[in-house]
Amino acid sequence: MEEFITDVFMWCVYILQVIGGAPGEYGYGYYLANVVIFVLLEPALITLFLTLWLREKRKKRVPK
Repeated sequence: MEEFITDVFMWCVYILQVIGGAPGEYGYGYYLANVVIFVLLEPALITLFLTLWLREKRKKRVPK
């Protein structure tokens, strides 16, 4: 199981390196890809889905 987790992690790192523009290296592109995905994109998606969920929840509320 540990080998599987390590393989998945290394695959994810490689994908980030490809997105960053320098496969096999940890350059500014890699760091930029991390910042864009985990600091900007992920919180934005969480906020979007929370807003949509609260909006739907409010719509389905039955008036008394």
